[in-house]
Amino acid sequence: MSADAKKSKDSEVPDVAASMREFAKSDINKTLTPEDRLQFYRDMLRIRRFEERSIRAYQQGHIGGFLHLYIGQEAVAVGCVSLMAEDDHIITAYRDHGHALAVGMTMNECMAELFGKHTGCSKGKGGSMHFFAPDKNYWGGHGIVAGQTPLGAGIAFALKYKKIKGCCLCFLGDGATNQGPWYESLNLASLWNLPVVFIIENNGFSMGTAMHRHSTGTPLARRAEGYDIDWGTCYGHDVYEVRHNVGQAMERAREKSRPTVLEIITYRYRGHSVADADDTYRTKQDIQDYKDEKDPLNLFKCHLVEEGVADEDALKQINNEAKEEAETSAQFAEQSPFPPVSDIQADVYWETDNPDEKASKGTLFFN
Repeated sequence: MSADAKKSKDSEVPDVAASMREFAKSDINKTLTPEDRLQFYRDMLRIRRFEERSIRAYQQGHIGGFLHLYIGQEAVAVGCVSLMAEDDHIITAYRDHGHALAVGMTMNECMAELFGKHTGCSKGKGGSMHFFAPDKNYWGGHGIVAGQTPLGAGIAFALKYKKIKGCCLCFLGDGATNQGPWYESLNLASLWNLPVVFIIENNGFSMGTAMHRHSTGTPLARRAEGYDIDWGTCYGHDVYEVRHNVGQAMERAREKSRPTVLEIITYRYRGHSVADADDTYRTKQDIQDYKDEKDPLNLFKCHLVEEGVADEDALKQINNEAKEEAETSAQFAEQSPFPPVSDIQADVYWETDNPDEKASKGTLFFN
């Protein structure tokens, strides 16, 4: 990197520690207790250790198919989910492990799902892209790019129709912003005043193409202007900054029943899926630079020590506990049974699972 390029690059990097201190003082963050802050760190660390353990399981041949990792983006999921109230809902795309753990799903049920085991959250039938927990208002986990965005608008419509004061957080990636269903969703969300917050997790490369090569009209969130929807951008390495910006959008949804598009600039350390090399479309130095400057775990760890919330020993203990939990989940998954053959037609049609309330006359399965 030339000296001029390095100077330009440095001028674009905010003083992340100073910025974090400022956002920690915002109205939505200043009332957080030391326990709250430690829980954010614990939640982010659990996501990373789970993802790291899942890589090993994949390499050992225990996980098949796709495996989209959330390493580097932990502050986004944790910051957003920490703001959810009882009547708020969440739906996301296929990079869904972080959101699942953030809402309270266990490592055991998540790892078992990756292994395709019957004890998984989707009974071993969904895999990495289809985590699901209706009891936690978590609606997946969707493999079709932007396919979750009409569903997110639909959840928001249901809340409004039932006169429930809540909102839906609908996550999508930067690549999904070029898909038609999202624009149809924006149109209806604005037209019908739906309480939905569309959160673009912009990790820079879509599947494997830099944003400047696949999208025009940036920031991507600015596209909301065409639908008279409020929009904004923020960084995703600081859990406080995420909470500050997402909190405003959620307030708008709950109090005014108006949608928002929020673009959160983040970064993923691994490839699009584990089948892709990490440095196919970027250098190893690019990845290392981000880790050195903006790693969400390291930044928050330093902040907690600086603020006197915890010392190094306490944070090390949290790390050890997260590693142990991830290792235990892999053992649980390995020892769990695969779905029985008799279960192959279960959980497909509601009427099959509830025969006493079957109303249709047609044949559901053709054997």
